[in-house]
Amino acid sequence: MTIHMVKLSVGSEDVDDIANWQARYLKTSPNPMHFTRMFPKRAEEILRGGSIYWVVKGAIRVRQRIVDIRQEQDSEGRDMCALVFDPQLVRTYAQAKRPFQGWRYLKPEDAPRDLKSGEAALDIPPDLDTALKNAGVW
Repeated sequence: MTIHMVKLSVGSEDVDDIANWQARYLKTSPNPMHFTRMFPKRAEEILRGGSIYWVVKGAIRVRQRIVDIRQEQDSEGRDMCALVFDPQLVRTYAQAKRPFQGWRYLKPEDAPRDLKSGEAALDIPPDLDTALKNAGVW
């Protein structure tokens, strides 16, 4: 079974901020990475096609496939977990997400679907997005 992760993109105003941050990272590495202190217990499930879903301004808005999870050490010798991502950012429908610390697992059936090619990536408030979907106009 595949499982995903969801994480807040702290300090990002929009998906372009994530793209710019990762473009700077790609100048020195073939893949963008994120470091965290905790190693996911479900790493094998994540590596079976899982993605990280980034929360920006209160909603999941974009995802990236996780291509590797490895143990590394920081400059002070402490163990860290490196999440290695595919460089491609895939826009998703906005899905409201309350603030939380760290990261959480996300079941595939609970993940927002990807925007199809040509679909507009509107950064509307998640509550409005939900209301429009429930009304059948979105």
